[in-house]
Amino acid sequence: MSDVIANIDPITVWKHFSDLNAVPRPSKKEERVIAFMMDFGRSLGLETLKDTVGNIVIRKPASPGMEKRKTVVLQAHLDMVHQKNNATAFDFEAQGIQMFLDGDWVRAKGTTLGADNGLGVAAIMGILASDKIKHPALEALFTIDEETGMTGAKGLANDVLTGSILLNLDTEEDDTLCVGCAGGVDVTARGRYTPTAADGEVQGLSILINGLQGGHSGMDIHKGLGNANLLLGRILLACREVAPVSLAAMDGGSLRNAIPREAQALLVFPSDKWDEVLGAMEGEKSAVLEEYREKEPGLRITAQAAARPEKTMDSGTTEEFLHCLYSLFNGVYAMSSEFPSLVESSNNVARVQVGEGSIEIGSLARSSRESAKADLVRKLKASFIPAGYQVTTGGDYPGWLPDISSPILAVVSKRYNELFGEAPQVLAGHGGLECGILKNHYPEIDMVSFGPTILGAHSPDERASVSSTRKFWTLLQDVLTHIPQED
Repeated sequence: MSDVIANIDPITVWKHFSDLNAVPRPSKKEERVIAFMMDFGRSLGLETLKDTVGNIVIRKPASPGMEKRKTVVLQAHLDMVHQKNNATAFDFEAQGIQMFLDGDWVRAKGTTLGADNGLGVAAIMGILASDKIKHPALEALFTIDEETGMTGAKGLANDVLTGSILLNLDTEEDDTLCVGCAGGVDVTARGRYTPTAADGEVQGLSILINGLQGGHSGMDIHKGLGNANLLLGRILLACREVAPVSLAAMDGGSLRNAIPREAQALLVFPSDKWDEVLGAMEGEKSAVLEEYREKEPGLRITAQAAARPEKTMDSGTTEEFLHCLYSLFNGVYAMSSEFPSLVESSNNVARVQVGEGSIEIGSLARSSRESAKADLVRKLKASFIPAGYQVTTGGDYPGWLPDISSPILAVVSKRYNELFGEAPQVLAGHGGLECGILKNHYPEIDMVSFGPTILGAHSPDERASVSSTRKFWTLLQDVLTHIPQED
């Protein structure tokens, strides 16, 4: 089906996207896609370089007659989130993404599609490869590791780029021009416990939550979607309230920037408490399914008897852990005062692992306001520290403060209006664009972000609109012909 995708209009974008998606490109393992992009730039005879962290810069001279226009940086990231359904057999490090056309949508078979930010990369490739599209001097910046730390943008030297305008192509709604974004920080809590033997007449119970939509922990956090880690914690706590259950293991979620879709746990409790525990589990299950009936129609909660494990967490420590997990803030923390419909601050309880004496809970806290981000970290610590867990933070990156007076925003807004007969939405986003970091490196650069409509990013339901990609491609080409002259 990838041949079908490569022939969708605009062919130049979808062909490059198909070529890109044939190359495995997980975050932090971008060696193959870096080599792919280096070969691409050199094959065009363009100046192509790799910096010390792995970012790629490809320079293309201005089209005839455009030499006096301002130099433009076209920016997108090379890596993609790797998520798949449990039932899907797929090796992200060896296989290319398997795509298919579903009406107006391009999808992948049981995995993430990589349209975030592969369509931005493909569009830039199309501009670089074309000898017909008019444009000023271009610097194409392809960053690495955007999805798991933004280390590519962070590691970019402040003397690599010469452009005075930057077009970031990582916004996921085609009627939106993004002029700001949230910053973020990873918050990790770790604890230890002494595994004890599961003595006496005990029963094991395995509980699995799956079928949730998941999604982007920034762009989708306001939707109130189910978080598998917290829903499972809720059910486990209901069981703990009727019997001295012990937790043998728990494993939920995956990436920090993905809302957890699946989680599972193994409980142990006295055999004579089977009816009480199962009744509590079924009662809480019914309540959860009813509450999420509209938002999460695919939600499944299943339980089955399991073999008794050799070691488990003791009942008291289990209760302490479950109360801590239950108390964690998750979801929208505050709305923006500048943009009332925009989430200012949020948290995603992304990863929970318990077993063999170790407890680890990972969250991603976001905010466009640094003081609010610090306050949210403090709130999470207020749950972790009383439980005796050690808390560390990492991967901190700044937000991008909106500039409504931006000259390039005015240009893109006008061209959008002229092309499509309506004004675009001008918003700040809650996702973690690299623009804030790049602005730190290049304070004088003028930025705006736009892109095609992509739904379900960071989940196997990710899909990209064909008609929207056509619209995005039209806008990008047009904007490049209207870049103002150098002062």
